[in-house]
Amino acid sequence: MSLPLSSLTVSQMFGQKIIRPLTAATLYGIAFIKDRLIAIDTVKGHLLEIDPLTDNSKIINPHQVREFQEVTGLAVWEDDLWVTRGNGVYLCKVASLGLEHFITLPYPADGVAVWDSTVYVSCQRLGYILIFDRDTRKEITRFYAPGVGIENLAVTKETLWVCDRTEQTVYSMDRATGEVRFSVLTPFDSPTGIAVHGQDDTGKDCLYVAYSSEEPYIRDNPNADPCHELTYRDRTFIHPLYYHYDPDKRYALSNGYLLEMSYVEEIAPLDEVYLADIEWRIALPSETERQKVKQVEAIGLPFTEEIIDGQRVALFKFDTLAPGERHIFGWKALVEVRGIKYRITPNDVENVTEPSPELKTRYLVDDDDLAMNTDIVIRAARTAVSSETNILRKMYSIRNYVYDQLAYGIKPHIDSPDIVLDRGTGSCGEYVGVLLALCRLNGIPCRTVGRYKSPIYAEHQGVPLQPDFNHVWLEFYIPGIGWLPMESNPDDIEEGGPYPTRFFMGLCWYHVEIGKGISFETLTSNGVRLTKEEVALGDLAINHIRFTILKELPPFESTTG
Repeated sequence: MSLPLSSLTVSQMFGQKIIRPLTAATLYGIAFIKDRLIAIDTVKGHLLEIDPLTDNSKIINPHQVREFQEVTGLAVWEDDLWVTRGNGVYLCKVASLGLEHFITLPYPADGVAVWDSTVYVSCQRLGYILIFDRDTRKEITRFYAPGVGIENLAVTKETLWVCDRTEQTVYSMDRATGEVRFSVLTPFDSPTGIAVHGQDDTGKDCLYVAYSSEEPYIRDNPNADPCHELTYRDRTFIHPLYYHYDPDKRYALSNGYLLEMSYVEEIAPLDEVYLADIEWRIALPSETERQKVKQVEAIGLPFTEEIIDGQRVALFKFDTLAPGERHIFGWKALVEVRGIKYRITPNDVENVTEPSPELKTRYLVDDDDLAMNTDIVIRAARTAVSSETNILRKMYSIRNYVYDQLAYGIKPHIDSPDIVLDRGTGSCGEYVGVLLALCRLNGIPCRTVGRYKSPIYAEHQGVPLQPDFNHVWLEFYIPGIGWLPMESNPDDIEEGGPYPTRFFMGLCWYHVEIGKGISFETLTSNGVRLTKEEVALGDLAINHIRFTILKELPPFESTTG
């Protein structure tokens, strides 16, 4: 028998458990009535009271289900329940649930939050969060929406929390001015609702986020041949959102996981070769603000560790590799990885200094077949930034220009930026090549990072997972601030934009940083590095990559924000 909710602390209620209410299909708005967790299933119209310990749920509007269908936003203030449905905002008494019209917008009202006599309503089509006076029903002011997607809201005494579905982001805004203090990436995609349940021991708001999307799965079908088929099903749940804001370092961390990652090469040449005095180097995971390497061990054969340009590298040595010879070798690492999102504005970088000579020599040159001397690339570099001089705006403009010019497509090999720009499609590595070329021609130091992302199934803990592809992204350098991450192409999700900025100066927990600015894997024979024309690594060996998500990392013990 479970304890009543009122007798449990927040940590006892939720812990790190994913809450999956029975029967729920599409959870959007969520809220708390004291210790009661309330959520709206927008498809079914069910207003659910959920037991977070057992996932049991109860419909508390059994006679008003139709009135609550297509409700997206949900808020509670004292005895009143507020909802958004269509273009309208409505309120009702919690005890009776008879909806009363409050206001109508010219476009769909997405989310609602209420604090005392102030009502906040988000509207993606308008691009604003509108603020109304409850008594007069008049608009007081409006804030720019911080993201490009549909946004849901929650509010406390000082903070307006904005949850953006497309941005995969929760924003902390000053509820009086609309200024964004910081933002955090959510550990799952498609966040559709947000609620605050009191504060923790450090005075931070305790946040809970609802998620709703579809997931593919393999279904039995006795009438098919073969008897399995790919289909989709609803995926909806609620999970606590942890965050730690460091204003001095200008970033916020969010939920993370302990991962076990293995990278193994299996010698299996397409054509037998003889190589002498072999040194085979494979980069190891990096130590960063968001990523902590807990342990590294060898697989198959021992290695020695080197430091190359500040990056850890595993060195495997072979006296010879003879025809018919076979080995497996590589490394296994335990890594703690969290989401990170930097909060830096163009005003913060108006008067930055020039990059150092060392950075210019290393990161403003064509050192990787970037075609920086070709007309099409030089012209693109000029067009992308036009007359802009602010380094952050230049970086943002280059990113959007590349997204406008390219569409994503998987390629068996990576072409140079001139070919990619002319073709108009590219893989993640080709996006990176174009971005590197245009940034470096505009005086912005950049380097590659990669090379893998963990499969994003955080709920599949303890199960070996294999990524379908390798991956690469980049970092750009701002003097006085340092290296900032930027994804290559995942934000290029809508032709012509507006493009999300979730991975512009941000990475989610499933990005594993390896070999910043250095080659991920190299092969030398008799002290001379072999080129891909001489011996391609892909023709000599098969790589095997495995991730196991071991557990979610605990909440942050303290915070300054």
